[in-house]
Amino acid sequence: MSHEAKTIPDYDYEALGLMVGLEIHQQVDSPTKLHCRCPNIYREPEESTHEIRRYLRPKANNLGMMDRAVVEQTQANRQSRYMVFDTTCLGELDEAGPAPVNPEALKTTLEVSKLLHMVPVDRAHTMRKIIADGSSPGGFQRTTFIAGNGRIETKSGVCRIASLCLEEESAPRMEESEGYIVFSLDRLGIPLIEIATEPDIRTPEQTFEVAAYLGMALRSTLGVKRGIGTIRQDVNVSIKNGTRVEMKGVQALSMIGEIVKREIFRQLALIEIKDELNAKGASVDTTLYDVTDVFAETKSKVILNSAKDRKIVAIRLKGFNGFIGREVQPGRRLGTELSEKAKAVGVSGLFHTDELPNYGITAEETEALRRAVGAEPDDAVIMISGRTEIVNRAMESVVQRAEQVLVEIPQETRHALPDGNNSYLRPLPGAARMYPETDLPTFTISRREYLDLAAPELLIEKAERYMKEYGINEEFADAIAFSKYMQLFEKLAEKYKGNEAATPTLLVRTFTGVLPELKREGLDVDSITDSKFEEMFDLIAGGTLPKDASRNILVMVCNDSGCIIVEAAEKLGIGAVDRKEIEEYMDTIVAERKDFIAEKGPAAVGPLMGIVMEKYRGKIEGKEVSAMLKDKIDKMAK
Repeated sequence: MSHEAKTIPDYDYEALGLMVGLEIHQQVDSPTKLHCRCPNIYREPEESTHEIRRYLRPKANNLGMMDRAVVEQTQANRQSRYMVFDTTCLGELDEAGPAPVNPEALKTTLEVSKLLHMVPVDRAHTMRKIIADGSSPGGFQRTTFIAGNGRIETKSGVCRIASLCLEEESAPRMEESEGYIVFSLDRLGIPLIEIATEPDIRTPEQTFEVAAYLGMALRSTLGVKRGIGTIRQDVNVSIKNGTRVEMKGVQALSMIGEIVKREIFRQLALIEIKDELNAKGASVDTTLYDVTDVFAETKSKVILNSAKDRKIVAIRLKGFNGFIGREVQPGRRLGTELSEKAKAVGVSGLFHTDELPNYGITAEETEALRRAVGAEPDDAVIMISGRTEIVNRAMESVVQRAEQVLVEIPQETRHALPDGNNSYLRPLPGAARMYPETDLPTFTISRREYLDLAAPELLIEKAERYMKEYGINEEFADAIAFSKYMQLFEKLAEKYKGNEAATPTLLVRTFTGVLPELKREGLDVDSITDSKFEEMFDLIAGGTLPKDASRNILVMVCNDSGCIIVEAAEKLGIGAVDRKEIEEYMDTIVAERKDFIAEKGPAAVGPLMGIVMEKYRGKIEGKEVSAMLKDKIDKMAK
C-alpha cells in the first residue's frame, strides 16, 4: 500500500488524552561557533582536507550511570569517519579545551527569552549530553540552560515554555554503510537555540500553530540562520494507554500535524495488536535457532549478499502468524518496527514468514525454516542473516521488541519521515546522559543587562506596521516581513519614501516575486549584493531606469556579479531608444488598427499597449505608453 493510499482520520483528541510537546532547534547566525572561534560557515564536501577515524564506546556519566540509548547506539561497533576542513580546530576534535560561550549567540538567545516571556537563570551551568551515534567526535554535546517558565498565547489557549537552552550543533551524516558512517565537521559546534514546551498542546492544529509561532519569534531576532536544515522541530506525542514517543528532525512545518496524526495511528494500531495477541495467548520463544544450514544451497541474492562471514539466526513467535505483516502506519508494518530494532545493531534487516516466500527465498526453504524452529501453523518465524559477531545481538534486540508488543508501547526516539510516518532511532534517553561540564566555569546573566535588553519587534507586528507606514496590502506586508530581504526593504522604503517610481510595492514585488522566479530558473540570486539592489533602485527612483527593466537587469547581475548597473542597462539597450522612434511606432500601430479603435474606443488602449510594450519593454515606463496611446486615441475620436 502506498503512503498516499490511506487518509489518517481526525480523532477525538480529548477522548484520546492527546498531549503534545515541541522542541525547536534553531541555528544561530553568529560570526563564530559556540565554544570555539572557528567561523560559523558551511563547507562543501570537496573542500575537506583530510579525514580522521574513531570508534565511540559507551561511557557512564559522573555518577557511574549508563544511559540505555548510549549502550544501544554503540552495539553496531561502526567506525565514525570525520571530514576535516581548514576551518576545523582541535577543540572540535575534543583535543583541546572549549572557549567560553559565544557572546553574540547568548545575546540572541536572551532576546528569544524576552519574546517568550521567560525568566533567565542568575548563573548558567554548562552540561555535557552524551551522544554516541558518532555525530560528535568527543561523544558528547555541550548544552547550557538559559531560561525557563515562559509562555505563548495560541487560539487554543496558553502553551507554557519549559526551557530555553544554548547548545552545540552536531555533525551531519554524509554517507553510511554497514561498517562506518561519514560525518562532516563544518556544522559541528554551530550555536543552536533549543526551545522546549510543556506538553500543553492538545490537537495537531495547535501543534502547527505553536511551532509556527516559535519559528516566527526566532526569526524576529534577526540573529538566526535561514534555509533548509537550519531549523528542526522534534515532536513528543502521547495518548491514553499509549506512551510518550519523540519524533526527531521534522523539517517541513506543513507536515507537523500529519506527523502527530500518524503517531496516534501507530500507537492505536499497536494497542489493538497487543490486545488481540494477548486474547489468543500469544508468546515469544526466546530461543535463538541457528538455521544457517537451512539456506546452505539458497539462490536468494539478498541472503548471499548480506555478509561474507554469514550466520542466519531465527526465532519463533507463538500465535503471531499474520500479525507481523499488520499495518501500523500507512505503508509500514509491525515487521518494519522489528526490523528497525535489528538495523540499530548493525544488520541490514530481517525476514519474516508473513512475507515469505519472497526475495528469492523459496516455498520449500520457508517450510524448512518453520520445521527448524518447531513452528505451528499459527506461529510466525523471524530470521536475520548477517555477520556472525553481531547477528545474535541483533536478534536479541528483536526478541526484546517482540516481547514489548505483548506488554506496552516502548518509549522511543524516532525519526520523522518526509511522508509523515516515523522510524525507530533509539530508546528514549534518560537522565544518565547528562553531567556537568568541568572544563567551563559558570557565568552570570546580569539581571540589569537583561532588563535593559530591547525585545525585538515580532515579524507579525512588523507586517502590521508596514501596512500602515508604506500603504501595502496584507499579503505583501506578510511576504516581505518574513523575507530575508526585510531589512533591505526597510532601508530602501525609507530612502525612497514618496517616490512615484521606486515604490514600496515595487520593492516587495522584486524581493518576493521576481527573485524567487529567477531562482526557479536556476539563477544565483543569492549572489546579488545589497549594494547592487540599491544601485538599481537609485536609477529607477531618479527616472533614469524604467522599473519594467529591473528583471532584465537582475538577470544580468546574476550572470556577472561584478557588472555596474548603468553599464548593464546600456548593454541591454535600455534608454538607448529615441522617444521619437517610439512615437512613430505608436502612430503606425494606431493607423493600422483604426477600425479596431473605432469599435472599442478607450478600451483599445490595453491591447495596443501590449503590442508596444512587447517591443519596448524595459525602455519606457508602461504608464507613459498608456498615457501616450490614450492621447492619440482621444485625438482620433475628435
